[in-house]
Amino acid sequence: MTRPATLILASGLALALIAACTKQSLQATYDKQSGYIENFVQNQLKADTTATLRENGGSFRLLVHDTLDVRRDSLLEGGLVSLYYACFTLTGNALTVANLVATNVKEVAQAARWELSDTTRYKLDTLRLDDKLVPGLRNGLLGVQAGDEGYILFTGKYGYGNTERGTIPAKSALVYQIWIENVKNE
Repeated sequence: MTRPATLILASGLALALIAACTKQSLQATYDKQSGYIENFVQNQLKADTTATLRENGGSFRLLVHDTLDVRRDSLLEGGLVSLYYACFTLTGNALTVANLVATNVKEVAQAARWELSDTTRYKLDTLRLDDKLVPGLRNGLLGVQAGDEGYILFTGKYGYGNTERGTIPAKSALVYQIWIENVKNE
């Protein structure tokens, strides 16, 4: 083997080792986030014995007001959902206004001391349940009904992964506090 080939082989092995370490580090981050989610859910379930929990594809939906009404439409893939929300990064076992990254609820923004000059941001949003949503949010919304209130929680693996998105840091575990106003399946 010639000297340049040895250097190329060594460089390739070094890159593979770095990639393996990075993957292990990322998985450790997601495992830690899973622990935060589990603790948050357990604390909520202890505080409210009527709360219900559902898991779907890496997302956890914890409803504190669960309609479970067979006469109402449950959101299906491709359907529309109208909701109010507050999105937080989860960096421990509790939500704080310091971790608020997005909301369409004026009172939540006020509590976080956000600038309120653009009041057009604080209105009901309607989303289509499709592949344009991050998997964690999409999987968490699947099956909601009008009147449901609660939380959708997921690790960064089901959010934006290694990508920073606006005010959301890369690898972030996210919690969406949700208030479902309407569901329409087409």
